[in-house]
Amino acid sequence: MRASTFLQEVKKIGIRTVAGVPDSTLKPFCDAVCHDGGKEFQHYVTANEGAAVGLATGVYLAQRRPCLIYLQNSGLGNLINPLASIANQEVYGIPMLFVIGWRGEPGTPDEPQHVFQGRITCALLEVMDVPYAVIDAATTKEQLGELLAAAKTAMEGSRQYAIIVRKGTFEKEADFVWSNGYELVREQALKILIKKVYQESFLVSTTGKISRELYEQCDVLYGNHDRLFMTVGGMGHASMIAYGMAQADASKRIVCVDGDGAVLMHMGALAALARQQPENLLHIVINNAAHESVGAIPTGYSGQTYTSIAKACGYPSAALVKTEQELETALEDAMQKRALSMIEVMVSLDSRADLGRPKERAAENKLQFMRACAEGGK
Repeated sequence: MRASTFLQEVKKIGIRTVAGVPDSTLKPFCDAVCHDGGKEFQHYVTANEGAAVGLATGVYLAQRRPCLIYLQNSGLGNLINPLASIANQEVYGIPMLFVIGWRGEPGTPDEPQHVFQGRITCALLEVMDVPYAVIDAATTKEQLGELLAAAKTAMEGSRQYAIIVRKGTFEKEADFVWSNGYELVREQALKILIKKVYQESFLVSTTGKISRELYEQCDVLYGNHDRLFMTVGGMGHASMIAYGMAQADASKRIVCVDGDGAVLMHMGALAALARQQPENLLHIVINNAAHESVGAIPTGYSGQTYTSIAKACGYPSAALVKTEQELETALEDAMQKRALSMIEVMVSLDSRADLGRPKERAAENKLQFMRACAEGGK
C-alpha cells in the first residue's frame, strides 16, 4: 500500500491535521507526511504521544475536525492517561484516529523491548474502549475505505478509532532526506566518550542507535560492555535511571548518554535532576535534531539546543560542543568536577549500515551490569 494513497483516503473522512512521534514501521508513512509540506495536512511532531492527544483535543475544540495521531505501539504508554481522562467518550468525547506501528507482533521476530508490548497492543486498545482494525501489505484500497468508514462512524459518535499497521504494510516511496548541518559523526563522538569515562564510570544509555553504537565500541576498546546499561525501551527515562543509580551510590560516577528526542519526550527530568543536584552524575545529550533511529524525521524541537534549558533549570555546568577537540576538553573538565553537568554534543545524521545489535537478552545485560557495579569501581 502506498502511504500517499492512505493519506488521500484519510483526507476523505475530514482529517486535515496529523501529529505524532515517528516509528520505523511507519517510516514510509512519516516520509509521505513530511513530503506533503503542509499542502494537504498540518503536520506536527510532538514531544511524546500523550502530547499529540492534547494537540488533537485543541484542534477539535477549535475546528470540530478530528486529527490523525501516529505512533509506535510502545507509545501507547504515553497515550493512555490523556486518552482515558480527557478524550474518552465518558469525559469530553474527543474523536481522533490512531495509526499505530505494530512492533513485537506475536509470531514476528523483533527486539526484546517490543515483545511484551506487541503481545498486549490489541488488549490495551480493547481495555481503553477503542475499536480497531489491522492492516498489512495485502489490504486493498477498497478494504481501507471500508475500515475508514467505520472509523468515521466511531468518530461521529465522539469516540476514537485505531488502525494497527503490520511491518511491511507501506511500500517505500521517496525518502524524506534532510541535513542538520553538523559534521561530528555520532559514533566517533561516542568512541571519544568511552575512552574518557568508561574505566572510571558506569554508563546508562538511551534507546536506539546510541546504545547499539556504545555496545560495539565498548567491546572494541575494552573487550566488554559490563559497565553499560542499555535502556532499550522506555524512551526518555534513561536520565532518571541514571539519577536513581547516582543517588543510591554516591561513590560511583554515573554517566547518562541521552538523545535529543528522548530528552524532549520527558523534559521534566531536567528540572528534577537540577533540583536534586546529584554531584556524581554527568548528563551527555547527543543531539542530531532528529528521531534518527526510527527514520531520521526531525523532532518538534529540531535545530534548538538543550544547554540553555539545563542552565535555566539549575544545572551548575552545561557545555555545547561541535568538534572532537571541544568534546574531549568538555569531558576532561566535567570529570574533574564534583557537580551535576551536561555536555550537549551536536552530531550529524550518520550511522553505519552494518551496525549490529546486542547479542545478549536484556535480562543478561542487567545481570552483567549489576555484577560490575557490585564489584566496585569509581
